[in-house]
Amino acid sequence: MFACLTGALLTASAGPLVVDAVAAARGVTAGVSGPCVFPHAVETEAYVRCLHDAADEARSWNKPPWLDLLHYRRSGFDRHAFTSGADDERFFYAPRGRTDPRAELHATLAALFGDQAAGNGHALCRFPARTRWLQQELGIDPGRLPKPVCSDFSAWRDHVRAASATLVFPTFQLNSPSSMFGHTLLRLDPAEGENWSEWLSYAVNFGADITADDNSFAYAWKGLTGGYPGQYLVMPYFRKIREYNRIEKRDIWEYNLSLTPAEVDRLVNHLWELKGINFEYLFITKNCSYRLLELLEVARPSLDLTDRFVLSAIPVDTIRAVWKAGLIESARFRPSQQTIAKRRIATMPEQDYGLLDSWLHDPIDESDARFQALSPLRRQRLIDAAYRVLRIRQAGRARDPDIAKKSHRLLAMLTRYPTVLEPPVPVPARPDTGHHSKRATFGVLDRNGRGYAEVGLRLAYHSLEDNELGYLRGAQINIGAVTLRRQNSSGKTVLQRLDLVDIVSLTSRSRFFHPLSWRVRGGVERVYSGGADRAVGQVSGGAGFTSPFLRNGDVYTLLTARLEANSTFATWVEPALGAAAGAMYHSRVGTGRMELNSEIFAGGEFRSNAVLVQNLVMARDHALQIRWKREWHNHDAFNEVSLNYNYFFQ
Repeated sequence: MFACLTGALLTASAGPLVVDAVAAARGVTAGVSGPCVFPHAVETEAYVRCLHDAADEARSWNKPPWLDLLHYRRSGFDRHAFTSGADDERFFYAPRGRTDPRAELHATLAALFGDQAAGNGHALCRFPARTRWLQQELGIDPGRLPKPVCSDFSAWRDHVRAASATLVFPTFQLNSPSSMFGHTLLRLDPAEGENWSEWLSYAVNFGADITADDNSFAYAWKGLTGGYPGQYLVMPYFRKIREYNRIEKRDIWEYNLSLTPAEVDRLVNHLWELKGINFEYLFITKNCSYRLLELLEVARPSLDLTDRFVLSAIPVDTIRAVWKAGLIESARFRPSQQTIAKRRIATMPEQDYGLLDSWLHDPIDESDARFQALSPLRRQRLIDAAYRVLRIRQAGRARDPDIAKKSHRLLAMLTRYPTVLEPPVPVPARPDTGHHSKRATFGVLDRNGRGYAEVGLRLAYHSLEDNELGYLRGAQINIGAVTLRRQNSSGKTVLQRLDLVDIVSLTSRSRFFHPLSWRVRGGVERVYSGGADRAVGQVSGGAGFTSPFLRNGDVYTLLTARLEANSTFATWVEPALGAAAGAMYHSRVGTGRMELNSEIFAGGEFRSNAVLVQNLVMARDHALQIRWKREWHNHDAFNEVSLNYNYFFQ
């Protein structure tokens, strides 16, 4: 490594960019010599030619810091071929810059010594992190660099002052396609001595640049196929808290990172370079979590976080990768407003529920004898619970004048009581402590007296019966799951099932919260139809309600519909209507589930089945599953019994 200069390229608010002064202010010695040491009388052109030669000799363009700063990744099996994730010509100086790290490094060097009259558009102003690394790598003499006025960058850095960083994980939200797997973002915090408050911190978010006209299905399709560009955004952190914690009712986990102030400074300078730059965005792979890992690699070039995420980059898996790299110091749970409200209600005496229910639907009557008979503490908790539930019902919707008026009155009533320390919300298991998202299955089964063997692979990421530790109860998301079945007697192997999408949301209703339960599935599966097992394409779904049952159980009912492409049907594609009812029970041993399904097709075919599944948790990433199924098809009926071993991995 050549001698380096680590001074930052920051601008004084009233003057030009002065590298030496800024470096001195940061305690760094400016003017350290590199391989190109010429008297200042020597023309700049000769000096720059020397820098080009030095970069080639050191193969600087092939070093991790440069590749990370330009977001290069190897292309295919050629270890010399690269492609940048930045899909924007404004991010490159070389015409082939997106695929040629060497050409881009040489073009950047040339741009650094360009006309300083370019001002904010000069390379020194536009790419401060890239420039600083080249100074370090090649020992560039700061006295030879132009001194453009970088007023835009200087003003931005005055606002975004950061000394530490926190990885933030808003948990799963099944009712939003973009949030089914959770989300990750970074929080940038100033030094604690600077009147620090999380509400004044900045959030770094990467997301798809969607259009207002796209619905959820359009978003899902374009997100899976690369139909959207993605961008990094820096915004006040309180806006993200309001979006996730209050409007979307999502709990938040905050993971404090061990990045040094210098590493955070490098990351922040690089964020300026990414402002407004379009990146390739893919919902499963090149998503919010993957792109944040790239930022951490820029902050600390010795990290290697992204190479392992080829087929998918599930947010919770990326958090595990950051843990494994030793970057996380501690974790903190921030419950959503809905979680807090549910806890408040759970600590209230049940005899107060009737009064709470009436206050939510009818005018508030403080003279009500039931209210007057309560102790001051119970009154306060009743008022607090009513206020919280009303605000949750209002969140994300058009303003309701009646709710707003009632909320204001409840808030005024609440101020009459002293602040009381409420019981804390129980902290659940951290999401990263749950099983890994990919699953391999190996099983044996008997179907109507015939033996079979099965193997399966699921890319992502949790089923209803899987170990629920760290996951949302009643939630299932299976993406890219395939099962192959081999008959023992004939040796024939067939595709048993291919689930492109299989999502289930069975969130329990309560007296004060009424979520809708639903499921949707699409793909190919083998079904018994026309007297034989055959592969069919299908899209199916349903909606209904789930209610709590006993202490750790739930029961649910759904009205269902199905559209099936089947060669035995008279019209090839037929719709079906049906219903499903089931029950789940969670215990230390594992989750058990029972379900009854029936459906009838427009052409008259009738199918019904009963399923009983018991999952046996062996360890975090190991489980056995016992399954019994009884099927009825018009006049035929048979049983299927199976034993599967599930292995979860990254």
